[in-house]
Amino acid sequence: QVQVVQSGGGLVQAGDSLTLSCATSGGTFSGGAMGWFRQTPGKEREFVAALSWSTGYLMYADSVKGRFTIARDNAKKTAYLQMNSLISEDTAVYYCAADPGLHPSWALRDGSTYSYWGQGTQVTVSS
Repeated sequence: QVQVVQSGGGLVQAGDSLTLSCATSGGTFSGGAMGWFRQTPGKEREFVAALSWSTGYLMYADSVKGRFTIARDNAKKTAYLQMNSLISEDTAVYYCAADPGLHPSWALRDGSTYSYWGQGTQVTVSS
């Protein structure tokens, strides 16, 4: 049974850093992709960052480029989202998503690409 388990998150002040983790188990994602999305009440889910597990290709939303870094640990089957210089607009529930398939880069920002989702974790940035 595939599982995608998130950890990290919490309450921080503006300018602080936070790291989210996303561990996968029960499946093989070495040829697939992993993405991070976020959502605030009343708004649609928003793409944050993604990586291709096989090629190492990385992509970011413009709103987080230069502040967030997505990384992977192949041995641990875990992806990370390092968030620096956090601002109040980053406050949201963050979700990681994984899919074992090979997808073109343009598809990685689309939530429908991913088959498996984490439970979500709240990140609150106080200003």
